[in-house]
Amino acid sequence: MQIKAETKFIRTSPRKLRLVADLVRNMSLDEAMTVLTHLKKRAATPLLKTFKQATANAVNNRNLSKDLLTIQSIEVNEGPTYKRWRPVSRGRAHSIFKRTSHIKIVLEAKQPKSAKPKKKLDKKTAKPKKITKSKNTKTKK
Repeated sequence: MQIKAETKFIRTSPRKLRLVADLVRNMSLDEAMTVLTHLKKRAATPLLKTFKQATANAVNNRNLSKDLLTIQSIEVNEGPTYKRWRPVSRGRAHSIFKRTSHIKIVLEAKQPKSAKPKKKLDKKTAKPKKITKSKNTKTKK
């Protein structure tokens, strides 16, 4: 089961957010949240908020345990760019791009170890049924 959380229009450039996202991408959920709380990067705060949002969605809406959740994917995409300008000498202007980004986090719920699904027999491993002919198979002419 997949649990999704999105945060949009964050006023941090996607390049800075991807640095932090790549750091926690292959960690467990608890370990990633601990690293993000102690990381001294401004980009860690919106990622941590999105992780908390995703776990809250799983716990409150789907009634899942926090221990069963793992990180499936983290996406950091570009949002719209705010274009501003700064006046410089000789009546000219230099452009300033204020970049925004969107974060999408997908968590996956593992199945508990006690509930094992029943194994289905493959066609190759299943035993074929024996076909028996009945004694009264004579045809009349």
